[in-house]
Formats: sequence, structure tokens, C-alpha cells
Amino acid sequence: MTPMSVDHKGWIRSVLDHKPAPVPCNFMFSPPARAMLEQHYGLTGSGRTLEDFLDLPMRFSSCKSIKPSSASPAIYGPCVKDEFGVTWSTSDIDRGSPIGPALSEPSLEGYSWPDSRADYRFAHFAAWSATNAPHWRMVWVGDLLERATFIRGMENTLLDLALDEAFVASLLRRIADHILTTMTILADRFEFEGFALSDDYGTQHGMIMSPDHWRRLLRPLLAEIYGLAHARGKIMFHHSCGNVRPIIGDLIDLGLDVLHPIQPEAMDVYELKQTFGRQITFCGGVGTQELLPQGTPAQIRDEVRRLKDTLGAQGGYILEPGITLQADVPLANLLALLDEARV
Repeated sequence: MTPMSVDHKGWIRSVLDHKPAPVPCNFMFSPPARAMLEQHYGLTGSGRTLEDFLDLPMRFSSCKSIKPSSASPAIYGPCVKDEFGVTWSTSDIDRGSPIGPALSEPSLEGYSWPDSRADYRFAHFAAWSATNAPHWRMVWVGDLLERATFIRGMENTLLDLALDEAFVASLLRRIADHILTTMTILADRFEFEGFALSDDYGTQHGMIMSPDHWRRLLRPLLAEIYGLAHARGKIMFHHSCGNVRPIIGDLIDLGLDVLHPIQPEAMDVYELKQTFGRQITFCGGVGTQELLPQGTPAQIRDEVRRLKDTLGAQGGYILEPGITLQADVPLANLLALLDEARV
């Protein structure tokens, strides 16, 4: 188990610089997984966070939204609308699903964009930054293609790619401007170490859009986002589920620091380390579709050790599951994962 005296910032910096260091880990928890572990560790009602108890070196936060990440039906009813005008189903186990796109037609005429500068979005950051000052602090700043699919709907967005690419470009441009304004405000006002972007480009077997579409529509915007992060002395962490193997070289060319979550069900994570491991830091790699919910504690421990030994060789690796830990993972498997990862 990692001792509390470890310099978290120096540890993560060494890993990012591909220097020899123990493999750090990070975990994100769905409400049921968090509640199960808090009860097991005796943290319920204690005021102590699970992240502090586990002594995780990285801490994440994000701007506040009028639709919380996990919106309980008991509080919000069966659905809730976010600041982009998208209607979501509510859920006690995850963030719900977008069920009502804001744009029924491929046009931005009359659409009201949320206020990037609204005070409520940033009100908690000063306290969060101070509380987590000993740790490597990361701030989620939004999503590009994902946000477009929420606003317009996934099916409509993919049809728009074929029938009205100019509209998709204009929609992504406005979303990117919202992100860039958010990043500028955060960097001006608060202390932290990096920005995180959540933007899925992959399915289980390939990309949602062609690499050519991605390079025309998204690469230039990511160049601006990554560029702003680096200009302000921050690292850039990018979450993209699924198989994004065709564009990893592009992400490296753009200067991406950390790619998350390298799902082993979608890509060969060991091949990724062999091919790209000296050029980027990978975060993730623990299977969540079969290994964690269906495997044995011994199998989980074996795979965690293998990942640490292989992907962690010569730095450049942070161990984490391929998705937020869900309610389907038994307690014994959660404990095997957490214990072995923190050895």
C-alpha cells in the first residue's frame, strides 16, 4: 500500500516523464460502487472521502452543471434538462442517458448557448483546489463530439456528417469555444495541474466516424485545446472509450500527455505500450466488461500485476479500470483490484 508520505505530485510527474517509478493508480466510482466501498471501509458518515482513504495521487473535479453527473430520480424526477437544453433520463446507478436532443434540425438558428462564464460553474473550485493541494489535480472541461451527439442526437449527428458536414463543423466550433473559455477562466483563477477532456471516438471494433472525418473536424479543435493547456503550464488528459488505435499517432502529434482509458476489450493494450509507450502516458487497461464483474479475485490480481509489470515498465502508465467502476462488480473483486493496485 502506498504510504501517506509519498509526494503525489512528484510521483505523477515522474510517471509522465517516463522515469522509473512505482505504478500509480486511479479509480472513479459509480454511486453504488462508492457506497459499497464506503460501507466496507467504515467511511459512511465519517466525512472522509474514499479517495483520501485509498490515498489516490490524482484528484478530479469539473465545472458545476444544472444537471448533476448522477441525478437521482427521487430528487429530479424521471428526467432533467441540462444547460445545453438536452433532456436526460435520471438514474441512481449512473449518469443516465440523453433522451431529448436540443436541436431537431441541422441549424443553430435560435439556439441559446449556455453562459461559459456563469459564476455557479466555478464557485467550488477555490476550496477544492486548496483541499487537494498535496495531490495531482485534474479538471474536466467538457466534451466535443460527445456534446454534439447529446445536443443533436447520435443518429442525427452521424447523418449530418454525411449530408451536412458544414453544420457539424459549426456545431463543434461553438462547443470548442465554450471549452476554451472555460479553460481560460480556470487557468486564470485557480491552481491545479491539468485539464481533462472527455470525448469518445471509438466503438468496440472501430471509430464512430472515419479517421478522415476526425482529422478534418476534430483534430484542429483539439490542437487549440491542447495548445491552450500547454501554454498555461497544464498537462492534457483525454478520455476516449473504444478503439481509437487509428488516431493515437495524431493525438501524440498534437501533444497529448495522457490517453484514457485504453479499454482492453477494444484494443491490445500491450501492443499500444510497445508501439507508443515512450511517446505518451496511458491510463486504464483493466477490463470492465468481463474481468471485473465476472472474474475471480485471483484472476484480477494476476492481470493487475501483469499490467503494472508490462505497461508500467519505464514509466508512462497509470493503472485504472477501462470505465468508472459500476454496480456489477462484486465487493470481493473490487477489494482485489484496489489492494493489488496499491501494493
